[in-house]
Amino acid sequence: MSTAFDTLAAARELEAAGMDRRQAEAVAAAIRTGQGELATRGDLDGLAGRIGTLQWVVGIDLAIGLATLAAVLAMAFRS
Repeated sequence: MSTAFDTLAAARELEAAGMDRRQAEAVAAAIRTGQGELATRGDLDGLAGRIGTLQWVVGIDLAIGLATLAAVLAMAFRS
């Protein structure tokens, strides 16, 4: 769940705490910009699903590779 960040309110609070207006506005804008890069719960849930799928694919590929190796070794030692 994402919440909106009120840059005007944040800048006013920073200014009220003694920060210069231009600095307060810049800090609030920087925070707002950084928030766009945060992952949501949905992002994390989707990633967990993809990781689970990837684990299955890697496991199947590993099993196929080992079975192939076993077959090749068995043929090599029969000769």
